[in-house]
Amino acid sequence: MRAARLNRAAASGHNGIEPDPIEDKMSEEFHRIRRLPPYVFEHINPIKAKARAEGVDIIDLGMGNPDLPTPTHIVEKLKETVKDPRTHRYSTSRGIPGLRKAQASYYGRRFGVKLDPNTQVVATLGSKEGFANMAQAITAPGDVVLVPNPTYPIHSFGFIMSGGVVRSMPADPNEDFMRSLDRAVRHSIPKPIALILNYPANPTAYVASFDFYKEVVDYCRRNEIFILSDLAYSEIYFDGEPPRSVLEVPGAMDVTVEFTSMSKTFSMPGWRMGFAVGNERLIAALARVKSYLDYGAFTPIQVAAASALNGDDSCIDEVRSIYRHRRDVMVESFGRAGWHIPTPAATMFAWAPIPDQFADLGSLEFAKLLIRETGVAVAPGVGFGEYGDQYVRLAFVENEQRIRQAARAIKKFLSGSASNGNVVPLAKG
Repeated sequence: MRAARLNRAAASGHNGIEPDPIEDKMSEEFHRIRRLPPYVFEHINPIKAKARAEGVDIIDLGMGNPDLPTPTHIVEKLKETVKDPRTHRYSTSRGIPGLRKAQASYYGRRFGVKLDPNTQVVATLGSKEGFANMAQAITAPGDVVLVPNPTYPIHSFGFIMSGGVVRSMPADPNEDFMRSLDRAVRHSIPKPIALILNYPANPTAYVASFDFYKEVVDYCRRNEIFILSDLAYSEIYFDGEPPRSVLEVPGAMDVTVEFTSMSKTFSMPGWRMGFAVGNERLIAALARVKSYLDYGAFTPIQVAAASALNGDDSCIDEVRSIYRHRRDVMVESFGRAGWHIPTPAATMFAWAPIPDQFADLGSLEFAKLLIRETGVAVAPGVGFGEYGDQYVRLAFVENEQRIRQAARAIKKFLSGSASNGNVVPLAKG
């Protein structure tokens, strides 16, 4: 028997040591991990790191990580509050009362939506955590959720990790969206439990009209489908009227929760402060899940966030103006370089088609090539869904000079590839 076991081990390449079934089992990926695809940006980050290690000046337009400083008055409020040792204790997972009141007041001023801060507002650790925990709160294994494609990854993978099934919807808020919504509801078994909205949209920068919201709310109320709206870019707009909240639609509160974030509006990405507001039943479910998982953000951060919401809006105007200028510089300079960038009406992103001569590469390989040959990093569109694979996302997170520098490098690259197929080596910083 031992000889037979050794023969099996030798045949399996284990050098006489029989595989340990417990060890093999532990080496397998866990169920929820197996449901997640490889993270696209992990293909890009090593290339950026290697280039930087070699002294290359990387112009990173890939990650939507605001480079603008948090306004001084918000930082000062944090510093003032942190000196009080009472604020060093555990906070509360749903947010301190003053912060929830400040968010309710903001919705009243900005959208004309009345919220009860005690039952219709929860503070979250950014909108990303809010979406993930809402998915845990409402999703049973096999539940169907309707999600735009392409879209911000947590919109899909929060539900996938919670055992749900995602059905893709068009990202553009037009008549085709409503036809697709009706088709999805009629042909999905079981019937979808929720629809995700994200306007202004990341990554596409699409903006929804109020008439679109009214159609969606009417349909979802009639079919008893929850709406989860991501409004993180409500204050980063450039053209036309300010973006609306779906909660402004009469009756929307019956089925809707909306998520917002202070990351972009107040240049506070590292502070991790966001909100979920709306339907009391959904908010209560989210609050209960969070009560088991966290104690909320550090109290001084919550106090400073409340101060920001209650304070002067001029800092928001300044942030918006900077992003508008960067957008205009990017569209103009990249266009002269030979790469047409559609002008986004909102968000801090441009959603750019891959230049025709590289379309066959797909977004991931094109993004890799662009880093290697120009030192410009972009986000591959496929990272936001398979229908984004002919696009890349460009973030307005570098100043005007750096954007123009990127455009010059891209112009050399595109002209070189057009003339003889050669590429331009990376420029040392």
